[in-house]
Amino acid sequence: MEGDTGALGALLLADARLPVGGHAHSATLEAALEAGMPAERIPDYIRARLATVARTEAAAAVAALRAAGAGPVDLGPVQAALAARTPSAPLREASAALGRGLTRLARRVAAGHPAVRALDAAGRAVPGLRVLRPVALGALGAAFGMTAEQTARASLYDDVQTVTAAALKLRPGDPLAAVDRLLAAAPRIEEVVREAAATATPRDIPACSAPLIDHWAGAHAHTTRRLFVA
Repeated sequence: MEGDTGALGALLLADARLPVGGHAHSATLEAALEAGMPAERIPDYIRARLATVARTEAAAAVAALRAAGAGPVDLGPVQAALAARTPSAPLREASAALGRGLTRLARRVAAGHPAVRALDAAGRAVPGLRVLRPVALGALGAAFGMTAEQTARASLYDDVQTVTAAALKLRPGDPLAAVDRLLAAAPRIEEVVREAAATATPRDIPACSAPLIDHWAGAHAHTTRRLFVA
């Protein structure tokens, strides 16, 4: 790609209209609500994700971005490290589904970039597991020339917006409530951005556990009545 496209790339990846399949996911919110979590606790749910799974994924995206800057590019260690930190099979599958959409986008906009070419090998790093969303996001960030902070913020913003957008479909109400929830989470998002941006290697990716989210995701995978895939 030509020119300074980092800022534009960050906006592109934050756009809910990006055709990568994100509209089919609720970040496990649907399962949480079906399990009995009150809608009033959605802000708490967002904060819990920012402290756990979203933090881990943002750090993995930054690790992939940094791996893309050191040739020859090898994203396999990031893929393996993230898979090891995602114990829930349904959540790995959901991440791989989103990663497939981002990989398709990457190949359309920057097929020749070393990081994008490295996605094929990354998809073989863990048998039976396609490229996970944060790995593909980091590769796209490298192709766009994004900074570590921009990459982490795009990952975290997408996570929060996935929850808030899904909430409007699952518990319909004033759409402005989604804006309020995002703005309320903004200070914590920026804190996690700083933490994730410091990630240097796959070993630095935190293993932040969220057992209840894992449990809800597992139950959701077996239900026959659901609005969202995950």
